[in-house]
Amino acid sequence: VQLQASGGGLVQAGGSLRLSCEVSGIAFSSYTLGWFRQAPGRERELVASSGTRDSRTYYADSVKGRFTISRDGAKKTLYLQMDNLNPDDTAVYHCAASGYFSGGAYFPVRYRGQGTLVTVSS
Repeated sequence: VQLQASGGGLVQAGGSLRLSCEVSGIAFSSYTLGWFRQAPGRERELVASSGTRDSRTYYADSVKGRFTISRDGAKKTLYLQMDNLNPDDTAVYHCAASGYFSGGAYFPVRYRGQGTLVTVSS
């Protein structure tokens, strides 16, 4: 099983980035997928998740209205479009898969990939 995140980088405040996560080794459409982030000195945070049915999504309050999660079944890729970034968004972002969609911050991780660093300068 591999979840390979990419797309991180350095961006100025107010800018945008799109993260991608290529998923292999699991049935893509059968798993809830999500993006976590962890900044130095902070706990890991579930940023957004995408359920397997009815386009269900969850967003942390800190990113609601600025980030958009989406998934492409044909490409087996999960995306996170991040707009209006601010320095508080600086973190390592990684994608993960779960067998359960809670609609909230509960996300029991079954598989987790390597992260990609996002740095937002002021």
